Amino acid sequence: MSILIKPVITEKATADSEMNNRFTFVVSNKANKIQIKEAIESAYGVSVTKVRTINVRPDRKTRYTKSGMITGKTSAFKKAVVQVAEGETIDLYSNL
Repeated sequence: MSILIKPVITEKATADSEMNNRFTFVVSNKANKIQIKEAIESAYGVSVTKVRTINVRPDRKTRYTKSGMITGKTSAFKKAVVQVAEGETIDLYSNL
């Protein structure tokens, strides 16, 4: 089971990483904070001071079409916001 799925590269996450040294990742739904901390430290070689997790709910959408009403939803996922020690950083763009 891979704990880290992908980094979140949005405007808000990039600003958070530049100003507060916090990085955001999409992680496995079954992973806990200790497993996420160990995975980040082994993958990027940094020391993690704090881990925050967020369960993102699925978005439900309804469309009205010629054939009737179609409903659907996106899949739920888990995000982790990782605080890295002062002076250390993660280069997300070198691993793409």
